Amino acid sequence: MDICDEKCINEKMVRKTAKTIPQKEVIEQMVDIFKALGDPTRLKIVLALLNREHCVCDIAVLCNQTDSAISHQLRILRTMKILKNRREGKIIYYSIDDDHVISLINMSLDHVRH
Repeated sequence: MDICDEKCINEKMVRKTAKTIPQKEVIEQMVDIFKALGDPTRLKIVLALLNREHCVCDIAVLCNQTDSAISHQLRILRTMKILKNRREGKIIYYSIDDDHVISLINMSLDHVRH
């Protein structure tokens, strides 16, 4: 087991590290993002949108789900600011919200493939 038998806590280093850990609210927001991306359907949606935008119908086909089921997942991803949308007439197109999300997904892919 990973237990420190001597309890030789380096208070100076602990204080320095403690300053680098974000506030509780920020940690909770980060957890929510990872939870959102932890669902296989939502992750597949994000992967499908990495290189191009798609409408709900396209995403439903790519994920082998109903439009209704995909709309529910898209709402969650938009709320988390992982995705954004734009309207063109009656059609709504979805895309990745910003480069941070793209980097996070690409780093995860690189890590898994390594």
